[in-house]
Amino acid sequence: MSKPTIAVAMSGGVDSSTVAAMLRQEGHPVVGLTMQLWNQRRLAGREGMPEQVRGRCCSLDDVYDARHVAEHLGIPYYVVNHQERFERDVVRPFVDEYLSGRTPIPCSLCNNHLKFDQLLITAQQIGADLLATGHYARIEYSEARGRWLLLRGRDSSKDQSYFLFGLTQEQLSRTLFPLGNMSKTEVRELAHRQGLALADKPDSQEICFVPGGDYKRFIDAYLDEQGEEMPDTSGELVTTAGEVIGAHSGIHNFTVGQRKGLGVATGSPLYVIGIRGNQRQVVVGGDDDLRSRTLRARRLNWIAFDGLDRPMRIRAKIRHRHEPAAAEIMMDGDELLVTFDEPQRAITPGQAVVFCDGDIVVGGGWIC
Repeated sequence: MSKPTIAVAMSGGVDSSTVAAMLRQEGHPVVGLTMQLWNQRRLAGREGMPEQVRGRCCSLDDVYDARHVAEHLGIPYYVVNHQERFERDVVRPFVDEYLSGRTPIPCSLCNNHLKFDQLLITAQQIGADLLATGHYARIEYSEARGRWLLLRGRDSSKDQSYFLFGLTQEQLSRTLFPLGNMSKTEVRELAHRQGLALADKPDSQEICFVPGGDYKRFIDAYLDEQGEEMPDTSGELVTTAGEVIGAHSGIHNFTVGQRKGLGVATGSPLYVIGIRGNQRQVVVGGDDDLRSRTLRARRLNWIAFDGLDRPMRIRAKIRHRHEPAAAEIMMDGDELLVTFDEPQRAITPGQAVVFCDGDIVVGGGWIC
């Protein structure tokens, strides 16, 4: 029997390039797809942005690298323009979330709305049966559950399942993560053996549309380009007891856990404990004030089962680099209440909370 045709989401990095090489070597018909998401030169020189704006992830250089790999492997290659949808579903919400005092995760939004939505549609349109990406995670089908399961990557230092909690059963059934059982070192060694010129290309750690990671300048430049004035989000710095101890220039300049840039000096370190968007207040306190045993989440997606109908013991992860912590979860109306066994530091509205049962990703939601 002929092997299924697989579309590979090629970002121009070593991971997705190695996936394409692996599948080609296994005898699969492979098609390379790259999403053009953002014009890296668009905001150059505007509102403090550098004249030469270059982003590593999803940049024109990455498109060039992906095309070069496709030529090296002898596979068809297409660039798919999703700039309009990316701006609507990822960039604009990113700006609006910060202006409301929340801390967004654009990578998860991109996965939910583009990589495993629109790209799967494109793959089907060009006759591909499956979509493969370079994510460090695993997918298995459970006969006992009658469901597709998302599992954490074997290499815990590279595991990316946190960003993939929004995948549906349909998306999981048509997706491959060939690197899920590999380490980064093994991937680079394989890339060398496949003769890939970018085998040693550094990983991108930045938000693809925010050069240098300076999201404050990006927000200023983006609003200026849109002909919008920066809204006045300035207000008071207050303690957890409600005492006003200073003023701030805008809630979008802060995130929970932040210590630097508060503009006030006390005898002990102060941290951002919370942001009251409607009141434009930034709440500050000591390190102990940063710790909490509970959170609430909305916009839930369950992978391991259809829905939660009783309290469940799991391990919960509140940020990408957070070690999953023991907790109990239960529904409370349309929200999920998460109660940790031990207080967790800097639970941040706008971030995701992802639930694990061993290596199985049970599901997740957005911290509110």
